[in-house]
Amino acid sequence: MRPRLLFLITEDWTFWEIRRDLARLAREAGYDVTVATRVTAHAERIRQEGFELIPIMMLREGRNPFRELRTLFELVRIYRRVRPQIVQHVAMKPVLYGSLAAWVARIPVVINVFGGLGYAFTDRPQDTSVLRSILQRGLRWAIALSRSVVVVQNQDDRDVLIQEHIVDPSRIRLIAGSGVDLHRFVPVEPPSGDPIVMLVGRMLWDKGVGEFVEAVAQLKKQGVCARFVLVGRCDQGNPTAIPEAQLQRWIREYGVEWWGHREDLPTVFGQATLVVLPSYREGLPKVLLEAAACGKAVIATDVPGCRSVVHHQQTGLLVPVHDAAALAEAIAGLVGNAEQRMILGEAARQFVMREHSSKKISAAFLSLYRELLGPSAPAPAMIQDAWP
Repeated sequence: MRPRLLFLITEDWTFWEIRRDLARLAREAGYDVTVATRVTAHAERIRQEGFELIPIMMLREGRNPFRELRTLFELVRIYRRVRPQIVQHVAMKPVLYGSLAAWVARIPVVINVFGGLGYAFTDRPQDTSVLRSILQRGLRWAIALSRSVVVVQNQDDRDVLIQEHIVDPSRIRLIAGSGVDLHRFVPVEPPSGDPIVMLVGRMLWDKGVGEFVEAVAQLKKQGVCARFVLVGRCDQGNPTAIPEAQLQRWIREYGVEWWGHREDLPTVFGQATLVVLPSYREGLPKVLLEAAACGKAVIATDVPGCRSVVHHQQTGLLVPVHDAAALAEAIAGLVGNAEQRMILGEAARQFVMREHSSKKISAAFLSLYRELLGPSAPAPAMIQDAWP
């Protein structure tokens, strides 16, 4: 019998963009894969991959207590019906609700994956102290009940979970993100014309989009000749979402371009001269890894997650968080220095090849599955065959 692995993740596009490669390799290694997620646009793609798809009602922004309780009962019913040997919860709400459902349904192995600690753990205690306190208690309780193993993507998040007594150190593993497909993301020369400075990510205040636009305004006053491009969807399910009307005002006032959501990211990165991410906090930003794999020089903020990818003056530049002036200075310096961009981009590509290929990261998860499942897991030879 093939063991069944169930992914619980809030959005189908998140699974498709971030966890699909792992699910593919797990299937090839000998697991039957089920995906429980809110379905919006990727149902047929997921099914065509050979994965069982279970649509769920979970909303990231849910506030109605009756709906939230119904969602929890829904997960319990799914877990009891599917009876997976292992469940993998991805992100905060699936960790909370999924852990409780797994405890009720007596799921033998639970893995809770934090893609980052999110809005409540950014450096704004005046806004988030109450939410953070509630999350600390809820996570501590849910993780302990389900006896789960917790996976984090960077050392800073590991330290926070331990220092705030949310997770016992013995139950934490550090696996650096979801990896990059190095066959898709390859270096290409950007087109001729004005250099393109690009921010790729969801249109959220927490991604530093506001600081990016402030930097653009300063650079325009300084006469820096470049195109400034935002790439990403409006994510109204996030509490820090930027309204589309605000994006349109920036387009009119500062000449910023907004390309919206794009699925052809290798092509998008191919057009960039420089990629920036002035985020407030990350787990491990995949867009920076993908840009680095394309040989692009990158600028990011010196915050958890970003500094795991960008090593200052080696694989990119780090600037202080919330500092639009420092961001503008770093952008101007790299826009005007093609040699430094080339050196940083080549070093960044080599770093991703060594540490962050999708096969290497997937292999780490497959090894964790075997560690936790024991004899019922696919044999090591099958795992090796999944990532030649």
